[in-house]
Amino acid sequence: MSGKANDHARDDGGFIDVPVRVRYADTDRMGIVYYGNYPAFFEMGRSEYMRQKGYPYRDLETLGYHFVVVGLEAKYYNSATYDDILIVKTRVTELKSRGITFHYVVTRDGTLVVEGSTKHICVNTEKKPVTIPQKLIEIFRDGSAG
Repeated sequence: MSGKANDHARDDGGFIDVPVRVRYADTDRMGIVYYGNYPAFFEMGRSEYMRQKGYPYRDLETLGYHFVVVGLEAKYYNSATYDDILIVKTRVTELKSRGITFHYVVTRDGTLVVEGSTKHICVNTEKKPVTIPQKLIEIFRDGSAG
């Protein structure tokens, strides 16, 4: 991933696409991406999703909020190996006053590799659940499935 803004695209399904090149460090002894590394790829997708929506996660933190992961699901379909270019597709599928769910589809050359989701609650600096800031709800509602 070169880090250029044009490396990321939005597709027709409301997804933000992020290319991720598999590093050697991402693989296990068998030469495939270790299953526990996919949540980090999800995080890359989620961070870029927020950035592309015009609200980087850093801005949320600056205001004293955090999205805490309270659930994670992943289903593995195919493997990926060193130097593969994966596309991490991310979108919001559920948006509530205090919580948000992101959905991820990870592909390699159009082949489904992993599909998953993360569920988050919004907390303040005291780690107490709070309402997601209204501006962010409005931004995410545009990309939400519901």
